[in-house]
Amino acid sequence: MSLTLQLSSTENQGGLFDFNATLPLMALQFLALTLVLNLLFYKPVSYILYEREEYIRNSLTSASASLVKATELTKQYEHELAESRKKAQNIIKDSQQSAQLVVSDRLKEAQKDAEKLLKEAYDQLSIQKEQALKSLETQVDILSEQIKLKLLNFKD
Repeated sequence: MSLTLQLSSTENQGGLFDFNATLPLMALQFLALTLVLNLLFYKPVSYILYEREEYIRNSLTSASASLVKATELTKQYEHELAESRKKAQNIIKDSQQSAQLVVSDRLKEAQKDAEKLLKEAYDQLSIQKEQALKSLETQVDILSEQIKLKLLNFKD
């Protein structure tokens, strides 16, 4: 009995570690609060954080894939641009060469035409010279005949 008296006297004192009905009630309240907070706050917040992390991870993955694709497209376009520049330079070079050939052909034709015109002019001048000489010869013959007649008539 003295033990029960001592226990009842310590229960009345209200010490730090009283093991009465309030301790299990407080533990149940704590567990209920933890469960309610877990259901209402922690799970939705952790789900939102998980969704956000998944979104960021997917965004980073798609961004890196897009960056790789953009890099490949850039290299491809640069290669195509270099090829088209080479083709354009070749086309320009070919057109310059063909233009030079056309110009040289036309110059040759012009020289031939000029030589032909010169030859024709020379031939015409030669013909006119010969005609002028024949005409002069006949006139000289006529004049010499007239001079001869006049000299012969003058002496008579």
